[in-house]
Amino acid sequence: MRPAVATALQDHRLAAVDALRGFALFGIVVVNIAYLASGYRMAGLAEPAFSAPLDWEVRWVVTVFFENKFYLLFSFLFGYSFTLQIDSAAASGSAFVPRFLRRLTGLFLLGIAHAVLLFPGDILATYAVVGLVLLAVRRITPRTAMLCAGALTLALAAGFVLMACLALRGLDVSGTVAGGAAQAARSDAALQSSASMIISDHLHKLGRIVVLRVLFQGPAVLAACLVGLAIGKRRLLADPERRPATLRRIQWVGFPVGLAGAVFYAHSTWSGGTSAYHMLGQAVDLVTAPLLAAAYVATLLRVLPHAPRLAAALVPPGRMALTNYLGQSLICSLIFTGYGFALVDRLSPLTVSSIAVAIFALQAAGSRVWLRGHRYGPVEWLLRWFTNWRRPAVRLRARST
Repeated sequence: MRPAVATALQDHRLAAVDALRGFALFGIVVVNIAYLASGYRMAGLAEPAFSAPLDWEVRWVVTVFFENKFYLLFSFLFGYSFTLQIDSAAASGSAFVPRFLRRLTGLFLLGIAHAVLLFPGDILATYAVVGLVLLAVRRITPRTAMLCAGALTLALAAGFVLMACLALRGLDVSGTVAGGAAQAARSDAALQSSASMIISDHLHKLGRIVVLRVLFQGPAVLAACLVGLAIGKRRLLADPERRPATLRRIQWVGFPVGLAGAVFYAHSTWSGGTSAYHMLGQAVDLVTAPLLAAAYVATLLRVLPHAPRLAAALVPPGRMALTNYLGQSLICSLIFTGYGFALVDRLSPLTVSSIAVAIFALQAAGSRVWLRGHRYGPVEWLLRWFTNWRRPAVRLRARST
């Protein structure tokens, strides 16, 4: 195959992955902004200043359609991209393991800085740790990877069912991963204050979040990464338009089951029920959220070939996913904390969600302009330098022919 043709086919395959990554970024900012805008949401509570019917409707929409779906999609793409990096190293004849370990180190350092300075709910450090597991099992077969992902998910769900049973018997452990209203009020005061107070509050929250990562999100991220690894090994995203029947089956199963589970999870979150009921909702969501995320992926893969404008909007931010992910936290911190306007818990859920949409639209437009003259986003360029131990080209005109 001629190099130009091979490059064109590779670009076509990566465009679908980048579009999915851009779509995931949109969902992530819609979810994360609520936690950046309110100390109460980080404590697992609704903002007491906003209790109108519209406020609750917005919370329900975000919980049903967004929460716990898009970080799974992002994690799936992390596992899928892992296979692309292996292929790239093999094609270039370079050693994969040292380069990938440097990449994980860079991700971990970025994640720690992100968690301390901007958002304690950072996911990059988790990816760095999960990446070590992927590296260790990189020769796993697709079938085994899928079986391990399923076993992890079911084990996590069983764990939450067990905690629900313990809560019914008076052994409530929900306080391990969430604070109360008093803690939320203290967090609000700190976030509106100086930089040192903001950082101190983030460090305080990290202790609880580490427990949450170990008990819930870390294993769920690993399961999604293993699915991405299996899909990548089978090259199933190389030509998704050739598998319409498979995509339709994913939609037929994923939407009804995933949405039913999401509604149950939202009700367990916002109905004011017991801790046991909320944990049962978590267990149901663990099993059904991946199905809804898969249905989103299948739908987007079916739509993209017929919607070039949608693809053109999603691909650029997807190519700069790391820059945009960190940029989302920076923008939100400037809006809601003492770094900037200190509007924490002063804006309604609808306003907060509208800001999230505006942030993504701004990033999509900005990414498109940036990539007209640059090969990588700023943070991607920095991570690539750290990964390869050499300064990468910046401008498009520097690309070799």
